[in-house]
Amino acid sequence: MVVVDVANVMGARADGWWRDRAAAALRLCREVTGLARDGPAGAWVLVLEGRARDAVAPLEEEDPSLAADWAPAEGEGPRPVRLVSAPGSGDDAVVGVVAEAVARDESCLVVTADRRLRQRCEELNASVVGPGWLLRLL
Repeated sequence: MVVVDVANVMGARADGWWRDRAAAALRLCREVTGLARDGPAGAWVLVLEGRARDAVAPLEEEDPSLAADWAPAEGEGPRPVRLVSAPGSGDDAVVGVVAEAVARDESCLVVTADRRLRQRCEELNASVVGPGWLLRLL
């Protein structure tokens, strides 16, 4: 599973994200969703916090499989992308997703440059890469 700290990855791009965080999050999430569907198999979790959470509703409207309550029809596999709208700290939400994955004995790769978040995830035995890793894939 790949867990993306959306706000942190947005901040690694000099594309004016600070003027409209929701629009920047929407762009990035669309790109990652395309990558997840066309790229190597595996689950992706996109964690959005603050103003970036405003991208969740349009994304779910465009693709109902991104909605939190979506369940696959019989014969469909698990969804490749899940959105997590952090009610508070995005870092805490990322750590929560990692802890859930580790409890299920899944490997977890976290995309963030935040030093403290990296440390918290590594303490849970997750691997961590910086935003450049994801940006190169996109």
